Amino acid sequence: DGQGGWDSRGCEVQSVSSNQTSCLCDHLTHFAVLLTDRQILTVISYVGCGVSSIFLGITLITYLAFEKLRRDYPSKILINLSAALLGLNTVFLLNGWLSSFSIYGLCIATAATLHYFMLASITWMGLESVHMYFALVKVFNIYVPCYILKFCVAGWGIPMVIINKVEIKPNNGCLSTSSCWLQNDVFFYVTVVAFVLLILLCNISVFILVLIQIRQMGANKSSANSRSSLQDLKAVTSITILVGLTWSVGFFSFGPGKVVTMYLFCILNTSQGFFVFLFHCLMKENVRKQWRIHLCCGRFRLSDYSGGQSKKKNLVISGSIPSDDTSVIRKISDSSTGSAPHERQQGA
Repeated sequence: DGQGGWDSRGCEVQSVSSNQTSCLCDHLTHFAVLLTDRQILTVISYVGCGVSSIFLGITLITYLAFEKLRRDYPSKILINLSAALLGLNTVFLLNGWLSSFSIYGLCIATAATLHYFMLASITWMGLESVHMYFALVKVFNIYVPCYILKFCVAGWGIPMVIINKVEIKPNNGCLSTSSCWLQNDVFFYVTVVAFVLLILLCNISVFILVLIQIRQMGANKSSANSRSSLQDLKAVTSITILVGLTWSVGFFSFGPGKVVTMYLFCILNTSQGFFVFLFHCLMKENVRKQWRIHLCCGRFRLSDYSGGQSKKKNLVISGSIPSDDTSVIRKISDSSTGSAPHERQQGA
């Protein structure tokens, strides 16, 4: 009757015990999501975002501390993406606590900041795809001046423009806790759902091109082996994380599989920061080398050979031969956007 209570139409009680109540319904309402699963999803969200925040922080510190790791364009884009994801996870973790003060202005600021970092994260995932598109389709045929500067203007500027156009009011909303978020459904669907969908469609298109490129490069190899297949699998998984294809799972959260889809969406996206660390720090040889040079001691420590010949060889490799991060795309990404000559000039 418009009072917000439970509607009993279409359901009847089958049995009642001290532990559970069973009902028979003739429609597909997922009561489990509204009751038990919501609490579980809350715990998964906070644990996943907390873990991701820690590893995103380690990733940022690693790339910012070691100058050799941030010489190429992909690494600089990765730094910005990690910063956006770290901001998103941090504000999400603080949202419930900040909203508990019930201060109108603070809640507006929290909602705006959360909205901004969400859009910034999605935008930088789109820019990752743009860079991969240049690396594959326009390879050796394009040079973009002020390449990273233009990416930064787009990656951080577009979300700011969108935020300035949106009216944000406090609202009780996310999961099982009181939080600050968009109250207007029209703004939410236009500035979040539609924006994310647009970016994901572009990213999926680039991802398909990447798969075609990987397949073609695999066909050109003289002999296929398990190691190359493992590298290709690593490349595909790494690219999936970088361009945020896991976010597309959220658009399938309806129908009989809604509960399973929501769990997948929650686990995959809150763990994105951990996977960024896994593929671009822990599994990356040159990052591990910098850790051993600067952080390890004793027999685990490596010497830093910075002589002219060694340095020149490293710069040539970064410009024309692939690094170990995404076995196909990162191999040609620097030279495709004109970064290799710039890197050599910096090194010289």
